[in-house]
Amino acid sequence: MLLDLAWRLSRPLLFSLDAERAHRRVLGTLAATGALAGPVLGALAGPPPAALACRLGPLHLPGPVGLAAGLDKDGEATTIWPALGFGFVELGTVTAHPQPGNPAPRLFRLVPERGLINRMGFNNKGSEALGRRLRALREAGRWPAVPVGCNIGKSKITPLDDEAVAADYLASVARLRDVADYLAVNVSSPNTPGLRSLQAVEPLRRLVEVIVPAAGKVPVLVKLAPDFEPEALAEVVEAVVQSGAAGIIATNTTLSRPGTTGRLDQAGGLSGAPLWPLARSRIETVIQTVAGRIPVVGVGGVASAAQVRELLDLGCAAVQLYSGLIFEGPGLVHRIHQDLVRQGQT
Repeated sequence: MLLDLAWRLSRPLLFSLDAERAHRRVLGTLAATGALAGPVLGALAGPPPAALACRLGPLHLPGPVGLAAGLDKDGEATTIWPALGFGFVELGTVTAHPQPGNPAPRLFRLVPERGLINRMGFNNKGSEALGRRLRALREAGRWPAVPVGCNIGKSKITPLDDEAVAADYLASVARLRDVADYLAVNVSSPNTPGLRSLQAVEPLRRLVEVIVPAAGKVPVLVKLAPDFEPEALAEVVEAVVQSGAAGIIATNTTLSRPGTTGRLDQAGGLSGAPLWPLARSRIETVIQTVAGRIPVVGVGGVASAAQVRELLDLGCAAVQLYSGLIFEGPGLVHRIHQDLVRQGQT
């Protein structure tokens, strides 16, 4: 496959660069060449096979593999990701206030382990800027043929009291509800001080109960961390279900360092292959607790058709990936689709 060949040739150069610099270079190139890059990548990768179409609550997905939040925070390459075969795309995390994020360096590759550690800190241009960009796509008739979600988080400057937090999230909801196909509430990033305290049962219930009606007809999903013990996670999941959320995304990055032998001293959230065993375990807890009442999106170290199938068989409505794309290249989603179809597993 030409896409895989191009990746093998370009990977050494990209991996010679600082991780965030390489990220910016790729994203900037895609954004600048979108009119050409989209058709070319689409011809090389192709859409998901029709047999893999599925549903995420009210949303029709052409395929079960979505792009996780974090790769394209400001929607710079929104029209490009479906060309790689993604069945849905999640932009963000964005916040009500634009913010630079944490000091660099803040993104680190664990190449032997195929993992990433990041402490980006919700660096983004703000939900108002993302709303303008997405509205322009809709008005120009360039909206992707797959659902596009917006992941929203708390601004760092916003104090941790119920009223201020709710107002912060609601500002982003108001700016994005008319353009996004769904909203994802991020209360689980480890890189914004105090954010994970919002995952406590009562604060989370109160927050989601405010966001859901404000979002109107747009489905609201909640993204949770893997760093709960199963019993505590089950209580949080129950609160999410009762709050009226349309789904759960499990899981975010971890503060633990499972199976990792490199850069243990780096603060931040770990993603990629080392996260998979922990994420898979917590996803199972989420699915058992939900018991079919709302859909679950599985994410955390996914990089193969076998893992996608395992999560779908476990009960996930769909899956997401991000770090796997960094280490396996832009042909990964196409290869996953082909392997699923080849195995006759739809």
